[in-house]
Amino acid sequence: MSWPASRLGDALESLARKSNLSSRAVELPSPPELVLRGEEGATGRWIEGAASWLGMEAEHVGAPYSEVGQLISGAAPALLKLPSDGEPRFLLLYGTGRKRVRLLAPDLTIRRVNRETVRDAVCQRIEAPLVPEVDGMLLKAGVARRRRSRAREAILRERLSSVRIGGCWLLRLSPGRSYWQQMRRQRLPRRLLVLTISHTLQYALLLLSWSIVGRAAFQGRVDSGWLWAWGLLLLTMIPLRLAATWSSGMLAVEAGASIKRRLMYGALRLDAEDIRRQGVGQLFGRVIESGAVESLALSSGFLGLFAFIELTMAAVVLYAGAGGGFHLLFLVGWVALTFLSGWLSFKQRGRWTETRLSMTHELVERMIGHRTRIAQEAPESWHEGEDQTVERYLDISKGMDRATVMQSILPRGWLVVGFLGLAPAFVSVGGSSPTALAISLGGILLAYRALQRLASVLSQLVGAAIAWKQVAPIFKAARRSEYPALPTFDLELRPVDAESQRRQVVIEAHDLVFRYPGRAEPVLQQCSVQIYSGERLLLVGDSGGGKSTLGSILAGLRSPVSGLLLLSGMDRGVLGPEGWRKRVASAPQFHENHVFMGTFAFNLLMGRGWPPEAQDLKDAEEICRELALGDLINRMPAGLSQMVGEMGWQLSHGERSRLYIARTLLQGADLIVLDESFGALDPETMRQCLECVLQRACTLVVIAHP
Repeated sequence: MSWPASRLGDALESLARKSNLSSRAVELPSPPELVLRGEEGATGRWIEGAASWLGMEAEHVGAPYSEVGQLISGAAPALLKLPSDGEPRFLLLYGTGRKRVRLLAPDLTIRRVNRETVRDAVCQRIEAPLVPEVDGMLLKAGVARRRRSRAREAILRERLSSVRIGGCWLLRLSPGRSYWQQMRRQRLPRRLLVLTISHTLQYALLLLSWSIVGRAAFQGRVDSGWLWAWGLLLLTMIPLRLAATWSSGMLAVEAGASIKRRLMYGALRLDAEDIRRQGVGQLFGRVIESGAVESLALSSGFLGLFAFIELTMAAVVLYAGAGGGFHLLFLVGWVALTFLSGWLSFKQRGRWTETRLSMTHELVERMIGHRTRIAQEAPESWHEGEDQTVERYLDISKGMDRATVMQSILPRGWLVVGFLGLAPAFVSVGGSSPTALAISLGGILLAYRALQRLASVLSQLVGAAIAWKQVAPIFKAARRSEYPALPTFDLELRPVDAESQRRQVVIEAHDLVFRYPGRAEPVLQQCSVQIYSGERLLLVGDSGGGKSTLGSILAGLRSPVSGLLLLSGMDRGVLGPEGWRKRVASAPQFHENHVFMGTFAFNLLMGRGWPPEAQDLKDAEEICRELALGDLINRMPAGLSQMVGEMGWQLSHGERSRLYIARTLLQGADLIVLDESFGALDPETMRQCLECVLQRACTLVVIAHP
C-alpha cells in the first residue's frame, strides 16, 4: 500500500484529486536523484514545490514519539514517509479516524488499516534497537506474558520521549484559492445548514408549546395529555438548542480561523511599494480593523440568521391573528423603515470612522517620531490643529449618536404601530374572538423581539462593512497570482568541478527598465550586467541613482518593467519567487530591515528554517563571533535564546547591522547582496566583518556610497 519515491509525483497528484484539493491536469516530472536517495531536505523542497504547482500547500510537520498516533489520526490528507534503507516509500493518508485510517494504494483503491499498524511502521526503525533489550529486561523481571506488550510500550515511551519523528506533509488548499472552495472544504455550509434547521425547529416548537398552553387557557381546562405534550415539546427543544449552540460555536471557530489565515496570507502578498507609501499608523489601523471584521461579521451573521427566522415566524403568527394581512403589511413597512435607518447610520458611521482612523494614524505617527519632534520642532508648533480636529470629531460623533438613537427607538415604536394595527379588529362589527386577539398580541411581541435583534444586527453589519474598507486590500491581495516554480527543482545547480563553477554565470540581466508607480521617468534605463560565480562586486554611486533598486531586483524583491533577468540560466517563471529568493539573499538598507520579537537565534535563522537543528545553532554562533558579536552573545544571559526586539534585549545600531549580515550569510545563497550594511561600523569592526563576508559568500554584491 506504499508508494515508491519514483512515483511520488503520481502519488501527490492522485491524492490531491481524490481529496478535491486540485483539479489541474498536469503531469509532474519524476523527482530528482537527491529525492530518490532519501535526502530529507531535498524531499521536503520537492514535495512543497510540487504541491504549489498543483495549487495547494504542503506543510512538513512532526511529533514527539508519544504523539505519533495522534498525528496520524488527524493528518489526512497527507504524505507519510516510511523509514527505509533503500528508495524511500510513502503512505498516502486519505482519511483518518480514531482507530482506523484510510490509505490510497498505488492501484488507486482505498484501503482501511488499523491506526496502530501505521504507527508501528513509522516508529519501527527507532524502536528496533531497543526492543531486544527491553524484552530481555521484562523477561528477567518476571513480567507476565499477557502484560509484556503494555509494559514494553510504556518503557519505550519513556526512553524515546525526547525523540521527534518527522516525515509527514499535510496537504491543504492554498489560502489564495477561492474562499468559497475553502469554506466548502471546511464544511462550513453544512454547519450553517445544521444551525439554521436547529434554530428554526427550536423556534417552531416554542410557538407550538405556547399554543398548547394558550388553547388550554381559553378552553378553561387542562388535560393531562396536553400537559404531557407540552412537556415533551420542551424536552425536545433541549437537543435542538444543544445542536444550534454547538454548530454556531464550531462555525465561529472555523470561520474565524479561515479569515485569519486568509488575511495573513494576503498581508504577506501585499505589494512592497504599496506598504512603503503607508505610515505605521495606517498599517496599525488596518490590523485593528481586521479583528473588527472577524468578530462583527461572525456575530452579526448569526444574529441576522436568527432575526430572519424570528421575523418569518412572527409574520406567520400575525397573519393568523386578528389583524390578518393588514397587520402583516405594517410589519413589512416597519422592517423597511429599520433598514432605511441602518443605511443612514452606515453613512454617518462611515464619516465618523474615517475621522477616527485619521486621528489614530496621526497619533501613532507622532508617537513614533516623538523624539524627533522634541529635538527639532518648535514647542509652540507641537499642538497645532489638535483643537480643530477634536471639534470636527465631536460634531460627527453627535450625528452618529442621533442615528444610533433613532435605530434603537424603532423596535419600541413597533409596539405602538402594532397595537394600532389591531384597531380595525376592535371597531369592526362583531369584533374578533379573544383567541385571535391573543394570537395578534403574541405576534406583536415576537416581532418586537425580532426587530430588536435586527437593529443590533444592522449596527454590527455597519461596523463590519466600514471595517471591511480597510481590510479589503489585504483580503483581496491573497488572490494575487505568483507563478510557482516548475517542480523539477534543480537541486544541484552548481557544477561539480571548480573551474566550471568559476565560469558559471549566476546573474545575467539585459536591458532592465524599472519605474516606480506614479513616476514618469524610470529609475533604471537599459541596465545590463553579468555576474559570475565567485565574483565580488562593489556597486558605488550617488544617492537616488538606482543602486538599491537594482539590488532589490536582483534579489527578487521587485520585478522590472521590461528586460531579461536570468538566475543560473533560468528566469523567475521557472524558479518561482521562493526558489529565486532561496538562491539570492539580500540585506536591504537599515530602515527596511527589522529585528523581530523573538529570540536572537530566531532573528538569525528565520531565513534558513525554523525550528533549528543543532548544526544551525552552531553555524549561527560561529558566524556571529566572526562578525565581532561574541561579546554581545556573552553579555546576554540566555545567549542565542535571549529575547530581543522592542520588548527584549536592546541592540545598538552597529549590532543590528551585523545581525542583518549574519542573517543573510546563514541562508547559504548563491548570491549575497548587501545594501549599505557596513555604514554603521567603525573601521576595525568593518574590516573584521568584511573578511567574514568575503570568506563565506559564494558570490557577493556590496552597495555603498562613494
